[in-house]
Amino acid sequence: MNFASDNTYGAHPAVLKAMVDCNGGAVGAYGSDPVTEQAEAAIRDLFQAPDAVVRFVATGTAANALVCAQLTPPGGRIYCHDDAHIETSECAAPEFYTTGGKLVTLPGADGKLTPDILAEAIRIGAGGGLNGGPNAMVSITNATEWGTVYTPDQVAALALAAHQGGLPLHMDGARFANAVASLGCAPAEVTWRAGVDVLCFGGTKNGAMAAEAIVFFDPELAKGFDYRRKQAGHVFSKQRYLAAQMLALVSDGLWLDLASRANGLAKRLGDAVLAAGGQLLVPVESNAVFAAIPAAADARARAAGAAYYSWPDKSAEGLDPAPIRLVTAWDTPDAAIQDFAKALIGQS
Repeated sequence: MNFASDNTYGAHPAVLKAMVDCNGGAVGAYGSDPVTEQAEAAIRDLFQAPDAVVRFVATGTAANALVCAQLTPPGGRIYCHDDAHIETSECAAPEFYTTGGKLVTLPGADGKLTPDILAEAIRIGAGGGLNGGPNAMVSITNATEWGTVYTPDQVAALALAAHQGGLPLHMDGARFANAVASLGCAPAEVTWRAGVDVLCFGGTKNGAMAAEAIVFFDPELAKGFDYRRKQAGHVFSKQRYLAAQMLALVSDGLWLDLASRANGLAKRLGDAVLAAGGQLLVPVESNAVFAAIPAAADARARAAGAAYYSWPDKSAEGLDPAPIRLVTAWDTPDAAIQDFAKALIGQS
């Protein structure tokens, strides 16, 4: 019963097979190989974006930090949510790679920015002059760090606020597959058609071993990026193994199938929480459940071997016990959901 993270589970057999299949023979190094070419083309096709520039890196932190560095001058202001992953969980990598970029965090319910707060922050930042540093970019996360999902209309409203302020919009899509599976829309509808300029398209949390794709929908924004990626150590000499993972995921809709299963399991966890007398802190819209459960239920679940994180939040102060986070993966066993539900209510 491991609900600590989707990172704790394995790579999909199709991903591993793709890596084995590309293992034979000699091909070009540093991305000049047929598999990388096929994977880049497949992602462009997936997003119906024939001019997009697609590049692969091994981690989500590298993807986000390198995009921030690409779009942000030293001292530049990066607008994001208070709970954005680039703020809470990346060890200041965006600040490091931007050589002094400044994360400007903004509030918003359920992990989401709102256009009015964003627009006002951009306006204020634009007047900061030399002391405040230049406005540089906006970054949003979909699915958010609270498991909620921005709709295409919500993304478009934020893109409008960003673009009216002269800033590009970046989407951290570590769980982008879960967001699209939840929305049931085409990937393009919640990205470039809604105004997203650059997407970090996550693979690792959705069945890859270690692979993320950076998608520059505006090729102008990608100029010089290959040098930056090389300097950061993310131009792999044997790039085909990275590309093969993403190619396997986007082929035949596998990426959405895996995300849909994880989302469905999360909904079942949410139902189990409610059945045990707990409450959901936000709607279950992706593969994460944020909840508060009775102390006795929490103790029973942990005693039965369930692994998950406590997740304190000011909006839930006074709840008994502190809120928790449960995350499902593509290969979370059905039995784990059943056993957790039984443990919560004290059934053997």
